[in-house]
Amino acid sequence: MTDPLAFALIGAGLFFFAAGTVALLRFPDTLTRLHALTKADNLGLGLVALGLALRTGEAATAALLVLIWLLALAASASLATLLGRAALRRDHGEPGP
Repeated sequence: MTDPLAFALIGAGLFFFAAGTVALLRFPDTLTRLHALTKADNLGLGLVALGLALRTGEAATAALLVLIWLLALAASASLATLLGRAALRRDHGEPGP
């Protein structure tokens, strides 16, 4: 019963990873690329982690997958902020730190 749901979640996560990659290649400027990529990849990773957690069936493994996803969320938010600030400084000619 959980296998079809797990495969559907993993497939949906892979779709969001692909959508983020397409956005990275197609959007015109750095900030829109960064926004689309971080949103799509975070959602994609969450769906893949949830699908894998359902597939394993063990609580410890599921908790570890959720922890990995939460750490990736925190890291991507920090990195997106730093990259966005650097892009704005570069585009407006402001000096760096």
